[in-house]
Amino acid sequence: MNECEFIRDHISQFITLLNGLKNVEVKIDDEDQAMLLLCSLPPSYKSFRETLIYGRDKLSFDDVKGHLLSKNKLDNEFGSDNKANRKAFILVAIVRS
Repeated sequence: MNECEFIRDHISQFITLLNGLKNVEVKIDDEDQAMLLLCSLPPSYKSFRETLIYGRDKLSFDDVKGHLLSKNKLDNEFGSDNKANRKAFILVAIVRS
């Protein structure tokens, strides 16, 4: 994913790729889909990725997608360059899990 790419576009493209794989009968379980989505994120999402991976026993694709969209919404509302906001989001993600 390009750093400037909108997260909704990235998720949409990722789902399109997953659907293409399903069409050729390649099966990827839900937790692997979640890990692939997390690993496809740019380096700026390192803290986010680690929080989700190590903060939960099991990941689901829908959970990861939901957290990404929530993070994106917070970043848009409060500015993605504000470190305090990013830390607050990480705390919210931990508390929710």
